[in-house]
Amino acid sequence: MKFGSTDHPEELNLELPKDDEATAKVLAQNKTGLQDIYVGCAKWNRQDLKGFYPRGTKDELVYYSTQFNSIELNATFYRIFPKNQSEKWAQKTPTDFKFFPKVPQSISHFQRLSNCTDIVYEFCDSIAGFKEKLGMPFLQMPDNFTPKHFDRLKYFISEWPKGVSWALELRHTDWYNDKSIATKLTSLLEANQISSIITDTAGRRDLLHMRLTSPTAFVRYVGANHSSDYDRLDEWVSRIREWNSLGLEHLYFFIHQNLENESPLLATHFIQQLNEALGTNVQGPISLMI
Repeated sequence: MKFGSTDHPEELNLELPKDDEATAKVLAQNKTGLQDIYVGCAKWNRQDLKGFYPRGTKDELVYYSTQFNSIELNATFYRIFPKNQSEKWAQKTPTDFKFFPKVPQSISHFQRLSNCTDIVYEFCDSIAGFKEKLGMPFLQMPDNFTPKHFDRLKYFISEWPKGVSWALELRHTDWYNDKSIATKLTSLLEANQISSIITDTAGRRDLLHMRLTSPTAFVRYVGANHSSDYDRLDEWVSRIREWNSLGLEHLYFFIHQNLENESPLLATHFIQQLNEALGTNVQGPISLMI
């Protein structure tokens, strides 16, 4: 992921901002406690995750799914796969593995949420093939999708198939940093139980809004291929521990890097620290554990 990349992360303030005061109120609505944690990478191909697969690995997904409990499925951004392809992928993975598919660019970038109801239903039918292994699909809008399109977003939300929970990532700074717009947006997302994705990338700290709109935290973390990546993840563990004490219900945390080959190492470090902090047993590659 090149979005928000920077050549000199050491020159930036990479600390997490304080939570928006409304985050604690949203988490307090959950009375069931932490239900699940899913942590993974964005891809499973050998070309991107160089050095991760043992020599002789014949099926990358089969191996990957024995090491992590989830995948942020970016392949669905580029095309809608036949439903039987989702079924085949699901059959290759363990019982508790989940796929978090990205909404196709035909919806987000080409149609820009307009006149795309048929495509949305085609996509939802496609990912239904994952059955119980379907995690939370997510929609990522381009950074030139601005608040002037609020009504378009509102209509799109109203047309989204009921019963399919999803998350939203917006990349224009005004959605979060114009107070009146942020209030309208978060009210809309809360009312529809849509999770507002938190994107943590070194070069775009303006998007790090720290405002949950449901008891589900969906975080897309982007490392800078720099030693500070680990410190940033450690700070995330501390924040998640706080959220857990306030009522966090679900955690979905996916790790990218500008150069993806070290993503499994970052993810493994994060899982290890998280398990120690929360007393959980999230799956991670034993061979990479320090």
